[in-house]
Order: sequence, then C-alpha cells, then structure tokens
Amino acid sequence: MSFTATSGLLNTATRATLSSLFFPKSHLLRLFSSSYSTFASRRPLSLAKPFPSLLPARSSPSLRISTMADAPDAGMDAVQRRLMFEDECILVDENDRVVGHDTKYNCHLMEKIEAENLLHRAFSVFLFNSKNELLLQQRSATKVTFPLVWTNTCCSHPLYRESELIDEECLGVRNAAQRKLFDELGIPAEDVPVDQFIPLGRILYKAPSDGKWGEHELDYLLFTVRDVSVHPNPDEVADIKYVNQEELKELLRKVDAGEEGLKLSPWFRLVVDNFLFKWWDHVEKCTIKEAADMKTIHRLT
Repeated sequence: MSFTATSGLLNTATRATLSSLFFPKSHLLRLFSSSYSTFASRRPLSLAKPFPSLLPARSSPSLRISTMADAPDAGMDAVQRRLMFEDECILVDENDRVVGHDTKYNCHLMEKIEAENLLHRAFSVFLFNSKNELLLQQRSATKVTFPLVWTNTCCSHPLYRESELIDEECLGVRNAAQRKLFDELGIPAEDVPVDQFIPLGRILYKAPSDGKWGEHELDYLLFTVRDVSVHPNPDEVADIKYVNQEELKELLRKVDAGEEGLKLSPWFRLVVDNFLFKWWDHVEKCTIKEAADMKTIHRLT
C-alpha cells in the first residue's frame, strides 16, 4: 500500500472517530463506506519489489518538481496525472548506461530535457497476429504527450524497479512490455510470455509534442507474433486496428496528405521509415531473429 493511500485512509478514520462525539451513527457509516470505496477503487499496486536506491534521482533546485501538489497542471486528466508522479523512469546516457531515475513528469518536460539532457529508457512493442497483421493503437485524448496519434501496438517505459532493470537478455524491458500490454490493451500475461518478445534494435530520438511536453528516449524495439485477446483501456487507448503492409502504406499516404486529421507518433514514423517494412518481411518468412541487432544504437534525432 502506498504512503499516500494509507495516509488518506487514516486521516478519514481519525476524523470519523472525532466526529462520533457530534454526529449520529448513520453519518459515520456513510463516511466509512465512502472512504472504503475510494480506497478500493485505486489501481492494484505492482507486487514487484522496489529497486534499492543505489543511484540518486536526478534533480535541479530550480526545475525539480517533486509532488503532485507542486505541479501547475490542475487540468491534467487524473489518471495521467497520477502516473506522471508515481512512475519513476530509468535515466540513461547515450550508451544506454543507467545513470539515475526521475519522475515521468520531469522526463517529459521539454524544459528539463533541454536544460539537463534528460534521456530515459523506453520500449515499443510491435505485435503481429497469425495473419502477419500488425496491431496499431490510437492514443487516448487524455494522454499528456501525442494524444490521438496512431502508433505501434504499445509504447511505454520500463520503471526504476528491480524486475525492470534487468539488462540480461533485455529481460527488464520485456517484463515492462508484458505489464503495459495488460495496462493499456488488457492483453493477459499468458498471451504474451516475456520469452516471446524478440528485441530487434534500439533507437535514440528526441521529439517535442506541444512545446511544453516531449520525448527524449532510448527506445527498445520488441517484435512478437501472437494471437491475443484485446480489451483496450479507454484511459490509454482511443482505438485499435490490425493492418497488413498495404493498409499501413495507405495510412501513411493519408497522414502525408493531411487527410482525415490522421497523425503518427514520431517514434513510430522513425521505425516505419527506417526499419519496419524490411523487418515485416522477416516476420512473414519466420526469420525475424535474423534481423536483430542489439549492439547498435541508431541515433535518429
């Protein structure tokens, strides 16, 4: 249980005890019922052990924003706002060596990205079904960065926790991918075993979103071929579709022509322009492992 959740429950209980001197029993029952409902509705917490704080969080006295109360973003969607402060991203250097950690909020502020060169580890999943069709998602309207753009199956970050910091065979990133496929698309873990993610490469890129927010990521590109059960989370995903190569090329044509207001995420476009179709050919030939190159970091900024 998080400190915030515990504190909120105890404060409510304390107020209820004091209030019993002045309010009828029925009032107290309603108060405790409301408190329990609020507490029970919180997202389940990960069972993974937190990684020991061997590396300090990066901070700057002038720019560091440490709590939700301090952040000047009262209009931000509540779910996205919570994730911005609860999630601790893994900071790396340009050679993918871990150098610290910081909140998702700080890692996506262009002001901090430019001032401190904050670079965090990320992953992008490309999931194909048995027909060799690629699952795309449209990001929800409430996403802080790049809302309503179309992108690959799942894009997110491994967190600064023991299970997602394992470098051996990219296991930490694979664990994170399995976690986020469930969070965003409701895909059960048994549908996407971690050993079925094939790391094909890494890219380093920087992309502003709206002036305030942006991305600066060292992104692991993970491919998998699985038939899965999909139940999108509307807080994360606005729409999904499976496409073949020709359908994706038509989507690209519409994006480039400015038709229907369609947009792609910058990382997805970089992968499409540099790697995707030749890797897709390997998927169709069942030779995808032959395309893997995890020694090179492709700098596409």
